Amino acid sequence: MMVVDRGRRSVRHDRFRNFPGFLSRGEVLVLNDTRVIPARLWGTKDGRDIEFLLVKETADGTWRALCRPARRLRPGDTVDFAEGYRAVVTAADEEGGRTLRFTPADASELMARAGYAPLPPYIKRGKKMTDRREEDLSRYQTVFARSPGSIASPTAGLHFTPEILDAIEGRGVEIAWLTLNVGLATFRPVRARRIEDHLLFEEDCLISPETARAVNAARSEGRPVTAVGTTSVRALESAAAAGGGRVLDGPRAAGLFIRPGHEFRAVDRLMTNFHLPKSTLLMLVAALAGLDLILSAYAEAVRERYRFFSYGDCMLII
Repeated sequence: MMVVDRGRRSVRHDRFRNFPGFLSRGEVLVLNDTRVIPARLWGTKDGRDIEFLLVKETADGTWRALCRPARRLRPGDTVDFAEGYRAVVTAADEEGGRTLRFTPADASELMARAGYAPLPPYIKRGKKMTDRREEDLSRYQTVFARSPGSIASPTAGLHFTPEILDAIEGRGVEIAWLTLNVGLATFRPVRARRIEDHLLFEEDCLISPETARAVNAARSEGRPVTAVGTTSVRALESAAAAGGGRVLDGPRAAGLFIRPGHEFRAVDRLMTNFHLPKSTLLMLVAALAGLDLILSAYAEAVRERYRFFSYGDCMLII
């Protein structure tokens, strides 16, 4: 675990097992309890395999999906899946997106029986690797995952164990929960020449009245709020923007693009993984810690051979 101290403008190295020691009685720690769904599927068209990532179910019962190779599918085409399921392509876009209407209509049963964990593409898993299916579905979850809906894990939460959570509570820290279902917004790269022109997709989130009260009370009383993961930051800051500075409870679409210049209204500190260049996640941490300090910290991470990506090491910004 790299510790980035904004006040001292310093970087030091530690271990995540010592994370509870950075928290004190009365502070609030916010965790995202979303659960990853087995959204990776294989279908066939004219006897050829096509890989799908089911992104989100829409109001009319269709599914927005990414597929590869996308060029094989056009509106009107039919795809055969396992368990007797079929899907008709009802729409297509230029970025590989397709809209699917399944028969039977409830694709959740298909995912439960034949879906795979939507691991990042740099973790190689082929159609025939059924022996890793259950392991991946288990390991690509946080220990506190409970609300299904994500197509990627909130990876900062993967570091936590029940013992670490017990140690945090034992220090008198208040743990608060929210749900943000991770979607395309989290990992879609920035391709626009100006970051202001990047379109950030919205992601569904839910903040309970208890969490909103805990965060608002801590902020008003000067007690630090530490968010675990950029998803927790985006959920809290979106709710605070909607509430004029106070976190609102309830469901909402989190679409706030947090980049340098953002005024944080709900979050004081952040525990997160290391992010890739040209990502909105890197812009978010730069907004909190300052671009120069983050670039210096990342250079140090490269020198010290920190692990990036989903199962990588973590950074605590204090």
